[in-house]
Amino acid sequence: MLLQRFGQTTRPFHRIKPTPQTSIRHRSYLAPPFLLDTYTPRYQLLTSVEAAKKRSQAYAHLRKCNLCPRLCGVNRFERRGTCLIGQDVTVNTIAPHFGEEPSIQGWNGSGSVFFSGCNLRCVFCQNHDIAHQKNGFDLTPEELAEWFIKLQDVGSVHNINLVTPEHVVPQVVLSILHAKELGLRLPIIYNTSSFDSLASIELLDGLVDIYLPDFKVWNPETSKRLLKADDYATVAMESIKAMHAQVGDLCFTPDGLAQRGVLLRHLVMPGHEEEGKHIVRWLAENVSKDLFVHIMEQYHPRAHVGKPRRSTTGRAQDIADGIIKPGARPAGPDAEKKVRYADINRPVDLKEVASVRQAAESAGLWRFVDASEHGGFNL
Repeated sequence: MLLQRFGQTTRPFHRIKPTPQTSIRHRSYLAPPFLLDTYTPRYQLLTSVEAAKKRSQAYAHLRKCNLCPRLCGVNRFERRGTCLIGQDVTVNTIAPHFGEEPSIQGWNGSGSVFFSGCNLRCVFCQNHDIAHQKNGFDLTPEELAEWFIKLQDVGSVHNINLVTPEHVVPQVVLSILHAKELGLRLPIIYNTSSFDSLASIELLDGLVDIYLPDFKVWNPETSKRLLKADDYATVAMESIKAMHAQVGDLCFTPDGLAQRGVLLRHLVMPGHEEEGKHIVRWLAENVSKDLFVHIMEQYHPRAHVGKPRRSTTGRAQDIADGIIKPGARPAGPDAEKKVRYADINRPVDLKEVASVRQAAESAGLWRFVDASEHGGFNL
């Protein structure tokens, strides 16, 4: 017998009492209850009344922007706030993307929309040329919806992946509702830094199928220094719990493609693995031990990290040899003192990554994004 739940069909799940010969948990993340026979995107299940209510709320938030934790309160039809974006969205890239997790990108790619601007100012931002400045082309919500349809019909992508959308939630809501009318049938992914307000997540309820949050750091001192937001961890904890309450743990169709749920990322930072351990323990104790987690090792110095310190006149000074690690040759001790954020001016050590992974396993987490054991495509 099949069960109806969240607009899709799921297989019934019977828990087996463990014996000395059986494992408590399945090794496969495609095992029930995480296996879906079919799936209907959540926005397809909205009534016309519910859709109209969300449109009205989105326009109201644009007139007095209070969805982001920055609480700028500006009328975005007239001026911009911290994020640099007004009533329309600024998009840098729209294309099938093959740099996501295998269950997200599949074989045709994830239909990714890289928004310009951000409500954080991470000093190590890997996309700082997009996030720290208004860099791209402007689209109305209706024009953005038309691009969703192009990604679906021409690109044959598996989903619509909204990358760094925290500051354009009202426009995202309007675009999804319009795309529904145009014939969109793909799951929606909300790919976020987790610096989202609860009001923002509530507005997205019923529209987003997969939440892809990144829980960056734990200590307020670290987030104030590196993200320019001392309340980051508090906000992230609230928003991630709200995301999970909406869509639950990550579920897949039999082809191995994620369709609904939360996939949480943590980028391990050099010298900050203890904060990563706090994060994974909190996730296991307060969200779900069945949470799908990607412990990432991709950190490398970008943006402001390793750049020359500014002088008292406000102009950057040249470093003696002109090269700062991880460049062609290591910088000397004196030069290292002259660069910004020297403590994270190195790649992350794999031992640091392994330490966070071990803490996650010890806390009871077991569903991880891992390389395929057979060395092939991991689906």
